[in-house]
Amino acid sequence: MDGWISKPHTASLEWKNGIHNSEMAWCDALFMAPPTMALLSKATGDPRYAAKMAELWWKTSDYLYDPSEQLYFRDSRYFEPREANGKKVFWSRGNGWVLAGLARVLMHLPANFEGRAKLEKQFKEMASRIAKLQTPDGTWHASLLDPESFPNEETSGTAFFVYSMAWGVNSGLLPRAEFESSITKGFGALCKAVDLNGRLGWVQPIGQDPKKVKNSDTDAYGVGGFLLAAGEMSQFSRRS
Repeated sequence: MDGWISKPHTASLEWKNGIHNSEMAWCDALFMAPPTMALLSKATGDPRYAAKMAELWWKTSDYLYDPSEQLYFRDSRYFEPREANGKKVFWSRGNGWVLAGLARVLMHLPANFEGRAKLEKQFKEMASRIAKLQTPDGTWHASLLDPESFPNEETSGTAFFVYSMAWGVNSGLLPRAEFESSITKGFGALCKAVDLNGRLGWVQPIGQDPKKVKNSDTDAYGVGGFLLAAGEMSQFSRRS
């Protein structure tokens, strides 16, 4: 990690450059490295890791975040394509990785961290935007802006959204009155997606953009997101 944070990280994040093993050139990576770096600063008392985390978070955000939509593109290949309804392509699970990554960064950063307010601001605006995109069935479908083209529920993105928003309310960052309905509907939909054998269905398989999903589709990251959400819901329910 010391070697990685000592690098200048000045390369372009264009996907065609093939630097996704050394730079956070795709939005999923914001769930992976940044929380680890924030936790490393917390565990060691060395502020360099958190400082580099913030620097690299905003490098990726400045490139992939669409401030008008308050959502992240998955990577640079999705700047131009459009969904069937003409809207931009914003992948549910990709944005779930980001919002959950933000939550996990914030839970490990000290209250007096210099860049905390800016990270909190993005967390709040993304959470508000995503809550408005929830579908009537309680889930978020694979495409956030074109759910009609992907009519089935999708539980991995939903799990990460519920987890993040519930954590936001539990931590005092998000107002309960604004988010309670989205959180409870989302978690209820996740519970309904668990079959009699305890298998969580409707998890979009490994990918990089919205795809149609089946009830028989499941994977560990969907289950992991569901368990994270359940952990926060335990505290959320006790405070109701």
